[in-house]
Amino acid sequence: MAKTEVFDSDPTHMARAAELKRELQKLVNSIVGNEDYRTETIDQANDTLRALKDLKLRGRKRSPLSIEVPNRQSESVSSPAPPTCPEEFKCPLSKELMRDPVILCTGQTYDRPFINKWLETGNRTCPLTQQVLSHTNLTPNHLIREMISHWCKNHGLELPDPIHYTNVEGITSSDRDRFISLLEKLSSALPEQQEAAKELRRLTKRTPSFRALFGESDNAIPQLLSPLSGNKSGSSVHPELQEDVITTLLNLSIHDNNKKLVAETPMVIPLLMEALRAATTATRANAAATLFTLSALDCNKVLIVKSGALKPLLDLLEEGNPLAMKDVASAIFNLCLVHENRARAVKDGAVRVILKKIMEGVLVNELLAILAMLCSHQGAIIDMEEQGGVPCLLQIMRESSCERSKENCIAILHTICFYDRSKWKEVKDEEGSYGTISKLAKDGTSRAKRKANSILERFNRAVNLTHTA
Repeated sequence: MAKTEVFDSDPTHMARAAELKRELQKLVNSIVGNEDYRTETIDQANDTLRALKDLKLRGRKRSPLSIEVPNRQSESVSSPAPPTCPEEFKCPLSKELMRDPVILCTGQTYDRPFINKWLETGNRTCPLTQQVLSHTNLTPNHLIREMISHWCKNHGLELPDPIHYTNVEGITSSDRDRFISLLEKLSSALPEQQEAAKELRRLTKRTPSFRALFGESDNAIPQLLSPLSGNKSGSSVHPELQEDVITTLLNLSIHDNNKKLVAETPMVIPLLMEALRAATTATRANAAATLFTLSALDCNKVLIVKSGALKPLLDLLEEGNPLAMKDVASAIFNLCLVHENRARAVKDGAVRVILKKIMEGVLVNELLAILAMLCSHQGAIIDMEEQGGVPCLLQIMRESSCERSKENCIAILHTICFYDRSKWKEVKDEEGSYGTISKLAKDGTSRAKRKANSILERFNRAVNLTHTA
């Protein structure tokens, strides 16, 4: 009896093979079409070709889901056709039976490796509904998983363990050997450390399976960071080595299963805080991006702020490096989503730094969103007044074309005015001269209209009280 392997139709292997082929094509084109090609490009092509070969060889081994079918000569007495998988058990992306069903924030269920691949390529919408995702956390769908397991059992099929399916299927024994070897090199002399860190950076960027490997060992992340944490001589860390290690940490933090493990590794947050003040711009930007990525989990948000990371983030924001600003602002926004973190942000001088950048016209929309959150804290309102925030907000409301920015401005003004009556005159004068509040009450977003109308009603009550008196 001939055997048909699941590898031939398994969506994970097919997707991995397609990815490797595309990468190989790109590298070969670069070598053939460029006389000044680098030896590193040839090495990358060899690595990709080896990975493709390993994947093909693995297809000759019997899979847990492999089934026996007759050869061509005995087709007339063929076995019963394999059972048809119910549609609700298929991943909308792969159209195949789900092994590790997870729920996206939109409520849709997908197979973990396929939705991870969708998210890792930069997509931030739900494939089915096209809704913009509020976050990319994935929740296991235990009910569907149980139903699929029951269906497989009834039809004589064995479903692979989800962790094995997600993390191991795309990884060969040579991958593991290479991974272990590279980690060991990080404890060697500086040249070997640099070589290993650069290779791990490349692999974790290009190959998602290498990111997953870091989550399988409690010691892998400490080993990765050992060149930075083991510097007891007082000498500065080699800038290029630091950049490669921090960027590798960013790459492996993209893998959802690694986020909690990375953040809870004791040396990670302190080393990221050091990296925010590093020599190279890329290191600082990637350290901020790592904190942003890790802050996707609420438990990490609290941990990061308790570790003191807000202050160096604010320092980097104030410095104004254009390559790091977006990631820094995104990280601060994420961290301030947790209410208890806002007091620390205010204490660390967030309002002063943010207002300064807004007045400079830098990331106005993003920073106003942070400011609107911080204004739920009384200390932020006091800081706003001391820093001349009210005239700045009124000017943005007059001149900005961004509805979201105007909404955040009026929300902040509403909070300030109801906290400090002395600001009513300033806002009322603005309304008398430009009709700024009335325009927003008429044409703004629904939230902006509510806030603007509340202020206008307060004006009218004050006028009525004056006339009555």
